[in-house]
Amino acid sequence: MRTILPGKPQAGLQAVCTAEWEGLRLVVCASANDFFHALLTCLALLQVYISGDGLMILSGPDNLVQTIYQEDCDTLIAVAIDEVSGKIAVASSREIHVYRPYGKEDGLLKQEAEGKTLSWGTDEELLIGSSSLRLFQTATEETEIWCRALSKPVKITKFSYDANLIASTGRYDRLIKLWRRQSFGADDTRFDFTYLPHPTAVTAIHWRRPHTRAQASDHVLYSICGDQKLRIWAAMDPHGVQGLQLWAELDMQASVQPRQLSPNLQDQDRFAFIIDSQDFIRTTNTAVKRVLSMRTASPQRPEQHALEHLAEVAKTSPEICVVLDRHGHMSAWGLENVGCKARKPTDIFNIAHVENFDLSFLNSANLSNNNSQLLPFCWDQPDAPFILLAHHFDGRIEWLECRLEDLFAPSPQQKRIYRKFLWTGHDGPVKKIVRSTSGKSIVSRTNDNEALIWTQGYGGSDMGLTRRSTLNCSEHIHRSWLLQEGDFVVNLHHTSISLWDTRCSPAAEVDAISFQIEGHPMCLLQLPKTRLDTKIFHIATVSTKKQGIVWAISLPESPASLGSPAVSSLEQFCTFELDNKDSIAFMLPIDSAGSAVWTSSSLDTFAKDIAISYSADGRLRTWTAALELDKSTVRWLATSTVETGIDSPSLSSASSIRKAALVDNSKTGLTIWDMRSGQLEHSIQYGGLDLIRDLDWSSTPDDQALLAVGFPHKVVILAQMRYNYFVVGPAWAPIREIYIKDSTPHPIGDSTWLGSGNLLIGAGNQLFVYDKIVDSSDAMISDLAVPVHKQGRMNLFDLVTFLNGPLPVFHPQFLSQCILAGKLAQVQRIIYSLYHALKFFTDGDALDSFVSMSPEGLIEEGRVFNTAAKDGESRYGSMDEEMAPDFGEVSASLNEILTKISVPQLSSQEQMHLADMVGCVSTVDKHRRSMDDNAMRYLLFFRQHMVRKAQGPRHRTGITYREMVWAYHSGSQDILVDLASRQFNGRMLWEDAKECGLFMWMTDLNALRLQFETVARNEYTKTDEKNPIHCSLYYLALRKKSVLLGLWRMAAWNREQASTQRLLSNNFQEARWKTAALKNAYALLGKRRFEYAAAFFLLAGNLQDAVNVCLHQMRDLQLAVAVARVYEGDDGLVLRMLLEDKVLPQAASEGNRWLATWAFWMLGKRDLALRSLISPVHTLLDSPASPNMQARSYLANDPALVVLYRQLRGKTLQTLKGASRISPREEWDFVMQNARLYDRMGCDLLALDLVRNWEFLLPPPKELAASRNAGLVDPRTMLRRRSSLVVDDVSSPKSPTGMKAGMGKAPPQKVFEEPEPSSLLDNFGF
Repeated sequence: MRTILPGKPQAGLQAVCTAEWEGLRLVVCASANDFFHALLTCLALLQVYISGDGLMILSGPDNLVQTIYQEDCDTLIAVAIDEVSGKIAVASSREIHVYRPYGKEDGLLKQEAEGKTLSWGTDEELLIGSSSLRLFQTATEETEIWCRALSKPVKITKFSYDANLIASTGRYDRLIKLWRRQSFGADDTRFDFTYLPHPTAVTAIHWRRPHTRAQASDHVLYSICGDQKLRIWAAMDPHGVQGLQLWAELDMQASVQPRQLSPNLQDQDRFAFIIDSQDFIRTTNTAVKRVLSMRTASPQRPEQHALEHLAEVAKTSPEICVVLDRHGHMSAWGLENVGCKARKPTDIFNIAHVENFDLSFLNSANLSNNNSQLLPFCWDQPDAPFILLAHHFDGRIEWLECRLEDLFAPSPQQKRIYRKFLWTGHDGPVKKIVRSTSGKSIVSRTNDNEALIWTQGYGGSDMGLTRRSTLNCSEHIHRSWLLQEGDFVVNLHHTSISLWDTRCSPAAEVDAISFQIEGHPMCLLQLPKTRLDTKIFHIATVSTKKQGIVWAISLPESPASLGSPAVSSLEQFCTFELDNKDSIAFMLPIDSAGSAVWTSSSLDTFAKDIAISYSADGRLRTWTAALELDKSTVRWLATSTVETGIDSPSLSSASSIRKAALVDNSKTGLTIWDMRSGQLEHSIQYGGLDLIRDLDWSSTPDDQALLAVGFPHKVVILAQMRYNYFVVGPAWAPIREIYIKDSTPHPIGDSTWLGSGNLLIGAGNQLFVYDKIVDSSDAMISDLAVPVHKQGRMNLFDLVTFLNGPLPVFHPQFLSQCILAGKLAQVQRIIYSLYHALKFFTDGDALDSFVSMSPEGLIEEGRVFNTAAKDGESRYGSMDEEMAPDFGEVSASLNEILTKISVPQLSSQEQMHLADMVGCVSTVDKHRRSMDDNAMRYLLFFRQHMVRKAQGPRHRTGITYREMVWAYHSGSQDILVDLASRQFNGRMLWEDAKECGLFMWMTDLNALRLQFETVARNEYTKTDEKNPIHCSLYYLALRKKSVLLGLWRMAAWNREQASTQRLLSNNFQEARWKTAALKNAYALLGKRRFEYAAAFFLLAGNLQDAVNVCLHQMRDLQLAVAVARVYEGDDGLVLRMLLEDKVLPQAASEGNRWLATWAFWMLGKRDLALRSLISPVHTLLDSPASPNMQARSYLANDPALVVLYRQLRGKTLQTLKGASRISPREEWDFVMQNARLYDRMGCDLLALDLVRNWEFLLPPPKELAASRNAGLVDPRTMLRRRSSLVVDDVSSPKSPTGMKAGMGKAPPQKVFEEPEPSSLLDNFGF
């Protein structure tokens, strides 16, 4: 649903028109440059008006069908509709455009004249009036069939309904010239004319609409002139010289006489409109049918005497003349037998005379443009109201609705007529829209420095906007700011600043002062107040040279004091210069998103941000400020800085909750940043034609962010999503796209959020208000995690809360994070409680987010990973362990329930993941007594990965380095190897081993080589032909050339058998055969047989080249590591070079802390392995690599890192030494950042658990603090527990295998002996 402000209508008698065509009611209005080409295929009510150079076509009070702008066209003057053909003609000062309903332009008529009027005749004849009258035939080709020069330009020209007569009059003319057609036909069209005299200037002309075909030739003309009398002209003597004769007069001044003698009510202005008999009879009959049906349903309903009176009046088919004044007095007169020669006194009779007829459009008429034009109409539909369009020449069109029985009821009525909608707006393209802090008031302005101030809310709806004031400024408006909810507006010009009072219309300029500043002013900023009750505001501007000026604005308490000369409303407070070495490309105010501006006297990073700046090299900064009133100064502070790495950004915007959006130089790339953590949350590249032109922030009541991204013809709304480190998805997702091209061809000028969550878009001279209701079944959000019970239409704020709000404790993501945090016992209790809650659950029942559990139990201090429940404590809470059912049975029963019902607060996809999680926890529970904490973490997510893998490629997530690190630090690796092998039915291929990261986390080299040999056998036997090529790399890495040679002897089917067998039979310790192997390796590289080429590099003893092939050509880091470890062990030079030169730079570039900590630990640098969990990886390298955009992503900061950090910090002396080099501030920021990550994931309880139970290291003794950097402090003294549990690994050799075992001396490397060929068959079970 949307609300439309189509534009400011022109102040002219033909700026608005309405007509009925083929069952359609057309109302045509002109604005400035719009035209008609809509396909009209259904019954609808269409209205058209001109505004500036546009034509607005609407099918109801709030439904814009189309807006048509004409290029190189002057302001439109007149518009007219042909009721027969449906054509619309619009006129400017130079030309006429004619349009069909199907979008084809019939022709272009050019007329060099001013003051045009238009009127359609029969057979698609178009009459154009200016300094002459010209008649065109537009049915086939535009042909001029008649022309007559006039002594003065006409003001009004109208055809009669049968096109036999034309009534025309000029400006200030007291004569109506009546033209009578003498002949029809394109070849010989002639008119003669007579005059209809009036005592004063004629102001309005109206031809009676014929009720029947016979009535079409009975011409009746109504005219109004300056003497406030309505004259009725009729053809009482059709054979007379004067075609029409005066039949009667109606004194409008006398017909409305207030009963009170108050001078304020003695107004002389009168307004009148004619209700044609056809419309009156139709509306009355509809009302009678409605009342009869209501009385049939409820016989006790009271009698409708007013309607009975109207029904009697309608029997004589009269026309109704309604006369109004500005003060709510109305009289209605019936006109019968118009045109009869013997007029009776009863032919003009009074129908009603009512008071307190409060019409707001009359009371609020602008005296400078006090004319109003009233257009009544109705249509034959059940419950169709009577409609009155009030076109005010001050730039408004009101759509008013009522029932005729209420309108003419003689008894007092509380409300006789209701304003359904107001059409108004600008007469030029909207350039900028600025909202107040709360979003309840806005100011929109055009390039012509015309500004309109709007207030949200009309008729009890937050969709409507009420025009509060108009502001016309002679100077160029550079920036604007609203004060006191739109009561005052501050305008910044190039060399001056002005204050305007907008409580009245038009706005009045209060004060203006000039200023001088180095550079160009970039923005207007409202500085935080020091007291809420003060009426003094401080507004600042900052220039491109980082110079600034602050102005103090004293606002009056009441309008009376505004003009007091003793009060200075606007004065300069101080000047300042930003203390910043970096240049500023642009600075703009923070989008307040509804938050109030307030600060304490202190200036710190907790203060509200008021501005954001960006530099040419992509450095974002947010700023806050504090006033020092006693010193007349202002202090500035950069609260956050983010290096985005985006050169020459074109646009930026930030919200009050420290989210910032940045657009690249091409205007097609968008990035969203968290300014608190400095991490990238979202990055997207739009198409080349979709240029980003605007960014607007809003927030929900619970501080969830929304971003509207504006393009030339559409707006995309992005909403925050929860962080998810398991099923990696976007942190922001589009939830709505608004296309305006179907309504207007003009590009979007600007947009902003209103305080209620509605979006306001300005395009051309129109304003569109889109509501916050979205349909969750829409294709854009159908894949998002919307709960099943929340499908359908929902509030935008509610949708964002579901997408990014706190999770229930049974949500799969919350359960996953609990398991990583070492809360398996709590997870089991949650699963059991959920089973108990869903056991008798039916649709419509409420489900507690905590499933009747206490939140305190989930964050109890010391609740770490328990392989079994504590002594005396049950996993099932208060239930006795012996009486409680087996956890496996509970899990199976719960999964069965999950297949039958829809769980509230979960989407269908999340419910499927919950079932997977329950099954995985059940599997882990079976092995909980035989493996340690880290093994359980690995097994749980490996099992979950395998379950989702079986569901199809869409659900594959893969084992990440996070799971590999858990397994690497596990002491139960033999069990993990066995379980992983069973998962692949004992036939693990390399792809399977890579999938579970086996050769990255195994630490026992003997077991590693045995498993690698198993992979080699499985690769050989994976096909029926048993190709030795498939296992060559693996056996040569194991240095088992003889085994590979035996396999080639059995491959008689392979055409490469003979040559390969001869080659392998040689001694590759000799240089000759090494060279031969290298030649073969390079030849295979040329044939892109990379794996086989790596095998020949190993055959030549060149491990480095083999590893390079695996890494660069095959792009398989795990294979490169596995080959290096198997070939030369963990102490090998090649492995060390691989880790130092390839793995660590890759981890630094990608920001992959899991990969970095694993690599440092493999290198024996345990202190760096720990520090890499907190510090940026590139800062720990000797030659730091430049981090890419991926390294700045939120995915580089997994909250599970804090779990690993806490586990490793006190494990060995090296890790404890590394922890001692981390400052308390760094550790504090690390903990708080992970708490925010938990909160962003919807795991608020885990965030609370983290900050509540975290233990910082003790500071060193004061007497040794100075020697801390010299390494004289024993880091064990910083622990809060027994230091004897820390492994002393400082003096031991740096063998990763030895250090993994926690031993002081590395075990000797076992020498492998090649088996005899005779044992080859036994190895393969032959």
